[in-house]
Amino acid sequence: MASLSPIAPVLVGMAFAQSALGLMATLIPLLLLRAGWSSEVIGLVASSYFVGFLAGSLTSARLVIRFGHIRAYAALAAVAVVTALGLEFLGHPVAMAGTRILIGYASSGLFLVTESWINDRADGATRGRFLGAYMVVTWGAAALGPLLLRLTPPDGTLFAVVGMCFAAAILPMALTRQNNPVLGQERRLGLRALLAISPVGVACCFASGLLNSAFYALMPAYLGRIGFDAQAIPTFASAITVAALLSQYPVGLLADRIERRRLTALVLALAFAAALVLVLSGAVWGWIVVSGCVLGGAISPLYGLGAGQMNDRLERSEYVAAAGGLLFTWSVVAAVGPAAAGELMGAVGPVGLFVYLGLAIALVAGFVIVRLFARADVPMERQTGFTPGGTTPQRLASPPPERGA
Repeated sequence: MASLSPIAPVLVGMAFAQSALGLMATLIPLLLLRAGWSSEVIGLVASSYFVGFLAGSLTSARLVIRFGHIRAYAALAAVAVVTALGLEFLGHPVAMAGTRILIGYASSGLFLVTESWINDRADGATRGRFLGAYMVVTWGAAALGPLLLRLTPPDGTLFAVVGMCFAAAILPMALTRQNNPVLGQERRLGLRALLAISPVGVACCFASGLLNSAFYALMPAYLGRIGFDAQAIPTFASAITVAALLSQYPVGLLADRIERRRLTALVLALAFAAALVLVLSGAVWGWIVVSGCVLGGAISPLYGLGAGQMNDRLERSEYVAAAGGLLFTWSVVAAVGPAAAGELMGAVGPVGLFVYLGLAIALVAGFVIVRLFARADVPMERQTGFTPGGTTPQRLASPPPERGA
């Protein structure tokens, strides 16, 4: 069995960072709900994180190139520590949004360091194992974070725990004896070029950002609005995160065996059905949990499906540039998703979250079906392998091995 020691520092660091992000993602909506703020405000505060993530996706690579992975990682985690501790004293949504932008920026840089470190240390024999370990760590820690809210009522003092987790993330990187990887200049294909190569690939990544950002950010607000307490909400948040992790394997297995656009249409149909059930289910806990897990499990692999369809039509030398363009697309729409869903929740009530998700799913599914008849798919023997995604899209994943290589 291949050892994970070459990537252990970033895996341990990311486990702490993801636990902090998972806790904060559930804690902030609950605090805003308790303070009486509207769904529109909660959505805007949630979107601010992705605004920072977008800024980081555009600029954090320069920081890493200039100072090196280890020093950049420590600096970005320190920014997250300071801003998280500041949240303990900030109750106004505008101040919260500002700090969320900073944490989003820092998080984007932490993911950049982690993924480029993994890619540098991996070879043909270890790449799949390393990426699988990274996926399990990121999703698992994100599921663990909200469960901390079951130990104590939601309170601003929990931001100290968030800060402690970010601080702990610095230690394995600061103490490692390994050298910095080499990070080349990040390249990016523009949206127009990506659309010309694979419209469905872009649509999947677009849908991933639009759906996942709103779903995970506003589910606590939805549950709080319909009367569930602070014990049920973190349990649900963890359950849908675990469901998202577990769905990666069967979807990946199918993606390597059937036409990917047809699989994408099937996944979107399943997501739409789950959203419809949530619109109609009312406040029945069992229906909410089952349908929420199905919905989370259906929309979480969309980015991997989109990136795979894009890579199927590219030369290997173009994969990294395409990944940069797809990440940019994801970041832009992820910054819009929670704000748009929050506006609809404010207009029609808590169920507006699933009305928003259902409409967005239907729109993308319709586009995919149209494209099924517009152009033939790539032959199965030329398809690249499916790469499961973490809680955020991978930006610098090296080209997967050719099928059968």
